[in-house]
Amino acid sequence: MMMPEYRLERAGLEDLEQIALLFDEYRVYYGQVSDLQGVQFFLKARLEADESAIWMAVTGNGANKKAGGFAQLYPSFSSVSMKRLWILNDLYVAAELRGRGLGSLLLDGAREFALSTGSKGLTLTTMTDNTTAQRLYVAKGYVRDDEFYTYNLFLNTKQE
Repeated sequence: MMMPEYRLERAGLEDLEQIALLFDEYRVYYGQVSDLQGVQFFLKARLEADESAIWMAVTGNGANKKAGGFAQLYPSFSSVSMKRLWILNDLYVAAELRGRGLGSLLLDGAREFALSTGSKGLTLTTMTDNTTAQRLYVAKGYVRDDEFYTYNLFLNTKQE
C-alpha cells in the first residue's frame, strides 16, 4: 500500500476537530487522562486569541483532509538578544505514521515559520528517555543545552 503524500498547513479554527483528536492522543501519551472536550476548549482559545501557531502534517483536501501530526509553537522573547523566540512546545505524530517523515516535515515547517517571523530561533524540551525524538532534533540542527539548567515552579500539585 502506498503512503499518501503529506504537506504542511497552519491550523485554523476549521481544523479544530482534527487537531483536538491528535492533541488528546498526545496528552494521553504523556500520562494524562483523555479529555477531548477540554482539549477542544483549550485549543480553540489558543487559536482565537492567536496565542500559538499550530502546524499540521495533512493529506487530502476538503472533507478528505486528514491530519497525521502537529507542532504547536508559543511565542516568547529573548531579553538578551531582544528578539522573538518560539517555543516548540508540542510535537506529535500519530503512532501508526511514525518513521515516515512527518516529524521531520513538522520541524522543517516550524523552522521556516521562525525564519519568516524574524525570530532568534526555536527552543524545545523533551523527555530524557525520548531518544528517537532526540536523534531527529540533532539531525535537524538542534543543539542540546549543556550550559543552562531548567527549573520549574509548578503551583498546582496535580500532575500536569
